[in-house]
Amino acid sequence: MNYNINDKLPFGPNLLYGLQWWIVTVPAIITMGLVLGKIHYGADVVGQVFYMQKLFFVLGFTLLAQILYGHRLPLVVGPASVLLIGILASLSASLSAIYTAVMIGGLFLTILSVFGLLKYLRKIFTSRVIVVIMLLIPLTLGPTIINLVFNNHAPVLLNLFFVVVVCIVLLLTNNLLKGIWKSSTLILGIIVSTVVYNLIAGSPPVEVLENSEIAQQSFSLFISFEFDPGVILAFLFCAIGLTINEVGSIEAVGQMLSASSMEKRTQRGVGITGLSNIMAGMLGIIGSIDYSSSPGIIASTKCASRFPFIPTALLLIVCAFIPYLVELLLTIPDAVMGTILLYVMISQFAAGFQMLVQTKATVAFNEGAIVGLPLMIALLISFMPAGLSVQIPSLLRPVVCNGFVMGIITVLFLENIVYRKKKYE
Repeated sequence: MNYNINDKLPFGPNLLYGLQWWIVTVPAIITMGLVLGKIHYGADVVGQVFYMQKLFFVLGFTLLAQILYGHRLPLVVGPASVLLIGILASLSASLSAIYTAVMIGGLFLTILSVFGLLKYLRKIFTSRVIVVIMLLIPLTLGPTIINLVFNNHAPVLLNLFFVVVVCIVLLLTNNLLKGIWKSSTLILGIIVSTVVYNLIAGSPPVEVLENSEIAQQSFSLFISFEFDPGVILAFLFCAIGLTINEVGSIEAVGQMLSASSMEKRTQRGVGITGLSNIMAGMLGIIGSIDYSSSPGIIASTKCASRFPFIPTALLLIVCAFIPYLVELLLTIPDAVMGTILLYVMISQFAAGFQMLVQTKATVAFNEGAIVGLPLMIALLISFMPAGLSVQIPSLLRPVVCNGFVMGIITVLFLENIVYRKKKYE
């Protein structure tokens, strides 16, 4: 490494590396933030912009807190795809109930950190359980990706061809590029694919704004608390999945850089993430998580210093106060956002399969069943016709109709109860 964790860089290189990390961070914010902004606010552009502004601010503030006080590692912060699944699966409930549950999930993470309870989670979350959680995320986001890709006026065949070609090009580009160019793959992909798609398909038609609960709350900074037991229970499972991903990201970078005091770093990192999710829930936006993409970028740039993340965080906060920039982001077509989200989920699948092989988690048939059944249950629920959910009691609906949550429940039951006597670790 040219720069280690606590090395302070000269002003110029520090700013340039900070800009690089900002470029890496922004695509995830754009993709998940705009998806939720458009779902929550419909065609209310003011509401969408306000949602994105709050998201930029919270993520910038969270990154700053992690670098200065939390895990103090060079880790990218972004919206949590685990929570995206929970939010999308709970849209039948009010937004106040959903984001109150996000806040309570953040409180759960904070409690785990403060009282040192993370070590007990590790006993039940074996390598197979973690692999299943990693694979559940892209699987249960399938319906959302489909709706984004095919939800416009363009011909279906054109959109399908566009998705396949762009994903292949992105994979090839990511494989060929090196250094900072490699880390710019997503942002370049968003820009180029937006221009190309608008040229071949034309600009999307302007939607008509309908009256909605959210349209009337466009300028509300905080949510009104609403406690829905079913939604809260569903988000507690999402919080468990978030905790596993958070710990995995911190430990991956820590082990790569041989960082000291890893237990303390992990505890603080999870604590900051918990507080960040509390703040996000109160503001009515998706919560944050540390991404596991950092090791590859660190290896290619030879810079492991945490200090370039300070200008990255400040740039994110600045974006929150530039509504015109956010409005420009809103012009990205849904098909492009769906394509980019699909590419990100391909990376998630790849990481899950890589861990499956490295840990030898499925050597025997029973081990394969422990992984396979939860994925099939999640697939069944995720693509279940929407009209069938009304037959499920409203208290159970947020849990039973959430493929991610049911997948976690199933794998925990199989791993720790059904096959408990046979330990394959």
